[in-house]
Amino acid sequence: MSDGPSDIQIRLLTESDRGTALAVINTAARWYREFLPAEEYHDPEMTLDAWTKETKRLTWYGAFGPDTLLGVMGLEYVKDVALLRHAYILPDRQRRGLGSLLRAYVEQQIRGVGRIVVGTYAGNYKARSALEAAGYTLSADAEAVLRAYYAIPEDRLQSSVTYEKEIG
Repeated sequence: MSDGPSDIQIRLLTESDRGTALAVINTAARWYREFLPAEEYHDPEMTLDAWTKETKRLTWYGAFGPDTLLGVMGLEYVKDVALLRHAYILPDRQRRGLGSLLRAYVEQQIRGVGRIVVGTYAGNYKARSALEAAGYTLSADAEAVLRAYYAIPEDRLQSSVTYEKEIG
């Protein structure tokens, strides 16, 4: 089984996908140990309570292979932008085009705004490279963008950057 882009189905996640989605997020996020200081690293990355709170603000999408959920991404509208949030692909499925396929699908769902913003850790070279390859540019003032559009802890704000892309 290749689980390449031709094998993938993307759809909205439902409540019944919650446990599997949390497993994808928490498994994929473990690589953050490579670049986050110990005091900023959390395992699990997302708890059931955090998932429930996020679900009230955003729409979850999932990329499914023939047998299981392989990646997740959220879409949230804040003020005049769309935020791509919580993009995670299982480590053994990365570098096969799955993240790009999921991102492109979610981008196509965006309506009513002219700009997409994505926040990520400054040390997350995987995400940063993928965003740059997809036409996103580094924000001139990431702190201002994060403060305007995100509700994240101060430690995460200080270790993050944002990327933007005009749409429409």
